[in-house]
Amino acid sequence: MTDRIVSVSSQAHYRGHVDLEDMNYTSRSYRALAAYADSKLYETLFAFELDRRLADAGSQVRSVVAHPGLAVTNLISHRPVISGLLFGVMRPLVNDADEGALPTLFAATQNIPEGPCYIGPSGPAAVKGHPKVGTASRAARDTDIARQLWDLTSRLTDIDAPNKIH
Repeated sequence: MTDRIVSVSSQAHYRGHVDLEDMNYTSRSYRALAAYADSKLYETLFAFELDRRLADAGSQVRSVVAHPGLAVTNLISHRPVISGLLFGVMRPLVNDADEGALPTLFAATQNIPEGPCYIGPSGPAAVKGHPKVGTASRAARDTDIARQLWDLTSRLTDIDAPNKIH
């Protein structure tokens, strides 16, 4: 087993869109759920690019992405309609907080395939169930966009990250 960096993403990344010219919504109208989905797509792209760069550098460290599915936590308590549904009618169809943590623990501790890895629940629509290796969205697996995001992030943070990986 190798050391791991585990990023916690979301199935919302499937609804995300890449806009490297306006990542911070300065020239387009801000919508919270769209921004959340975009951020999870960026996070997944970045984590997969990190995994590729670590491998290219000969590092034994892996970068893995996990998502909890739908988990009933206080994270949604500010959205009364959604939290009411998840805590009520839909409760048997979603994870509790402990079950939601399992994909992250799996990603950190279990044998997983080489290359970018996306771990989430095994049930229908990957919202509930035991952890398994799944497939991230096509957009999240776009190596060209991931490289562009990495380079942009390096410029925005003024960190020459490619030279920091050993």
